[in-house]
Order: sequence, then structure tokens, then C-alpha cells
Amino acid sequence: MVPQQQGNHGLWTGLLAFVSILLAQIVIERLMGRIWICECGTVKLWEGGGNTSGNSQHIADWYTLSHIIHGFLFYWFAWLAFRGRSVGFRLGLATLVEAGWEILENSPLIIERYRSATMALNYFGDSILNSAMDNVWMAAGFLFAWRMPVWLTVSLAVIFELLVAYVIRDNLTLNVIMLVWPVEAIKVWQGGG
Repeated sequence: MVPQQQGNHGLWTGLLAFVSILLAQIVIERLMGRIWICECGTVKLWEGGGNTSGNSQHIADWYTLSHIIHGFLFYWFAWLAFRGRSVGFRLGLATLVEAGWEILENSPLIIERYRSATMALNYFGDSILNSAMDNVWMAAGFLFAWRMPVWLTVSLAVIFELLVAYVIRDNLTLNVIMLVWPVEAIKVWQGGG
């Protein structure tokens, strides 16, 4: 068990790591040519369309729930692998993994994979705002999982997955399946068939 004082110190160190990694992610994405905000010229708190031009461009959208689940999962994996380390260390590690994914997700290779293998035919990558917020939402999920009972975190993850599947015919599970091993029947269903 980590003493309270060391745990708090570890959390502040983790938050500093989070901010530093997030800033590096933003710089790298800008150097990759990513746009700051939606080409529409506005910033919205919520984009409710599942496959619209504003999706993955604003502060939050249906895929935000997947990034919160990333945080749940990263907390669990980091807890299993690094139980003796502070929560701050684990948060820094989770932030690094999420930033790595955000950079990879916005590379031409993954953008084309999304467009060819998933329902995201109009996906051209995230705005920097959306990508940075994806990492913020992951951290929120991570910290939630750290402080809340396991049953509540798992229940919330299941509710999020079912809700997003119902509303936009996609979710984290389907997204991973379609990126790794596309299933034509899923693609047809996601397309409304």
C-alpha cells in the first residue's frame, strides 16, 4: 500500500506527466499537419452525429465514451502490472499509451484503414482539439476507475458500449474488431442494412 503522502505526491507527478505528454501529442499532431479545430470554424461541446463531418472534430462525441473506457482499461492493466507504483506513475503511463494511439490513429495508415474497413467512410482524422480531449477523457476514465468501486466502473463500461452500439451502431468493441479483423456482416449492420 502506498502511504497517503507518497500517493498524493505521485498523483501530482502523474498530472505533470499528463500535461507534458499531452502538450507533446499536440505538437506532434500539428507537425503531422492536423488541423486545430473543425474545418467548419466552430467549436462545439458535443457532436451528436455518428458519421458526420463534425464527428471527431469537437470536444466530445459518441466516441468520447470509448476513450473513457480506455481510461478504465488502462487503470486496470496498470494496476495489474505496476501495483507497487504510485497512481501518478500509472496515469503517466496510461497517458503515454493514449497519446501514442492518438498519433497513430491520425496517421494516413490508420485513417485509410478506418475508411476502408469500418463504417467511417468520411473519416479524415481528428482535429487536434478532439484528439487532445480524447486523452483528457481517457484520464477522466482512469481517475474514475481509481476512485470508484470495480462493479460501478464495469457497469458503466457495459452501459456505454450498449448505448453507443444502439445510437450509432459502433462502440469500442466493434471498432477494435473492424480495425483488426473486419467482419462484413458487422459493416453491413453498421451501414444500416
